[in-house]
Amino acid sequence: MAIISINLKDGTLDSGSEVIVGIDLGTTNSLVAYMKDGQAVCVKDDTGKNTLVPSVIHFAENGAVLVGDAAKAKLITDPGNTIYSVKRLMGKSYADLTAVQGFLGYKILDDDKASLVKIRVKDHYYTPIQLSAEILKALKARIEKELQAPVAKAVITVPAYFNDNQRQATRDAGKLAGLDVLRIVNEPTAAALAYGIGLDTTQAEIIAVYDLGGGTFDISILQIQDGIFEVLATNGDTFLGGDDFDSAIVTFFCSQLKIEREILAEDKSLGQEIRLLAELAKKALSRSEKFEGKIGNQTVHITRAEFEAQIAPMVQKTLDCCSGALQDAKLTTDKIDKIVMVGGSTRVPLVHKSVAGYFGKPVFNSLNPDEVVALGAAIQADILAGNQKELLLLDIAPLSLGIETVGGLMDVIIPRNSKVPTKAGRQYTTSVDGQKNLKIAVYQGERDLVENNRKLGEFTLRGIPPMPAGLPKIDIQFIINADGILNVRARELRSGVEQETDIRPTFGITEEEMAAMLLDSISHAQEDMRSRGLLEARNEADHLLQAGVKFLKQNENILTPEEKKETKMLLDALKTAADSSDKDNILQAVEALNSYTAPLAHRAMDQTIQAAMQGKKVS
Repeated sequence: MAIISINLKDGTLDSGSEVIVGIDLGTTNSLVAYMKDGQAVCVKDDTGKNTLVPSVIHFAENGAVLVGDAAKAKLITDPGNTIYSVKRLMGKSYADLTAVQGFLGYKILDDDKASLVKIRVKDHYYTPIQLSAEILKALKARIEKELQAPVAKAVITVPAYFNDNQRQATRDAGKLAGLDVLRIVNEPTAAALAYGIGLDTTQAEIIAVYDLGGGTFDISILQIQDGIFEVLATNGDTFLGGDDFDSAIVTFFCSQLKIEREILAEDKSLGQEIRLLAELAKKALSRSEKFEGKIGNQTVHITRAEFEAQIAPMVQKTLDCCSGALQDAKLTTDKIDKIVMVGGSTRVPLVHKSVAGYFGKPVFNSLNPDEVVALGAAIQADILAGNQKELLLLDIAPLSLGIETVGGLMDVIIPRNSKVPTKAGRQYTTSVDGQKNLKIAVYQGERDLVENNRKLGEFTLRGIPPMPAGLPKIDIQFIINADGILNVRARELRSGVEQETDIRPTFGITEEEMAAMLLDSISHAQEDMRSRGLLEARNEADHLLQAGVKFLKQNENILTPEEKKETKMLLDALKTAADSSDKDNILQAVEALNSYTAPLAHRAMDQTIQAAMQGKKVS
């Protein structure tokens, strides 16, 4: 049996010359890159022409999962079973996505709670983590075919504004795809690295990274000093990008075809056909002054001047975001040393001309803007592999740290590879009415169930004032100091009751044991995801069953006999489903109960408010 050692300083496995790849997991397109003969290169498809993998997943009738161009083609023929823009959903709950629903052509589950959103495809439910893992698997297969060797380690990029939940979700997707994610890197940092910015540790500078992709726009202001990238400010618009440029052309073409834009919502195939032609037109107008194409037997045409007139307000919107970021960073345009252009939509001549004019200096756009983030990720991976010794690697936590939650799940608070010293926290609540004590068990490891991780210690937060389940707010903070000592603090925010303890997270664990834990997390990722999905579904069902019984009791006089009978029947169905091991069946029962009782709950609330207001005057 081979022994694999682990580097405790940077938390990576030492395994000779194994390739670490860089991945740009994008909203519209994704790429994988690696270092070849000292240069970062993106891996092309079988034709040897295209490096982009569309971030689209299609679920076929025969159960096959298509990713990339093959899936993108299904947006026209089978849009209901084709998922796109999944990156928008990473680490989000349904409540976070209220404004997004209108932009999505697929069903997401409203469970009326703060848990991560789920996407419904036919009778199955998928998390954004599972869907993103399918894209990562396709990228992994592409690089392995190129290298004719297995690949197990990666650096994955995320937007600078991604929060801890979104970063952890990205890590989990990597793990599910069979990848050990050594580092999550901010996209603007990766783009700067691709241009060699920051590689000279003696040079200090401030740069702006203007990232206009297919679906989102981000502007990041970075300060680079001693090889360390610090994000001073970010701004942007999560619904502004090349897709909106396409949409402007679609509207223009609809006008020429004399059809109402609303018809496209009903005729999805026609809508996708016009959208794809609009995308071709946008790309053509970056090279020529006019474009002509056909929809059915009708001809449509547009000039560059007409196109620029349509998108000028959108480009101005991005410049307004630039102003906001500079204001937040307390800087003016003359303080910006370099402007890096990222994203395929920056190829539009009006965009780079407007950005250069706004900042008053030429922009960095010599590299392929679609590839620049992935290239930078490959350079970061090369640094982690130890091939660029002059760059500083900060000390990091070698394994994830978290607590046990309902059902024996591991809830990560500090992900592995987090910089040390560090501090992170989350808020929890009670699951039982009148609960006075809360046991906090701290674990270290990468598996989804605590039984497969290493227990570091536990303590009990006592004296929580008796309240209904879900009402207490318990803030749990993990603080790791420079010596690697973990301090865990728990505080009930309403009453101020608190407790804390110190734990040494790496005490008594060998390098080989740590390496084995990391490898186990990858080899058991599918199994762990199934277990986590089932436990989370059961937890949701249990919560809803308790709430449903309370609802019937509290609103007995408001509900009709038929409504009470139907609600009881749906509760019984959910209880039966919760006793099974079929996650999708449980979630279907959850959705059915939520759909039926939501209007009843609204009516009950209206009547309660009306009763409370009777006899009161509003002055």
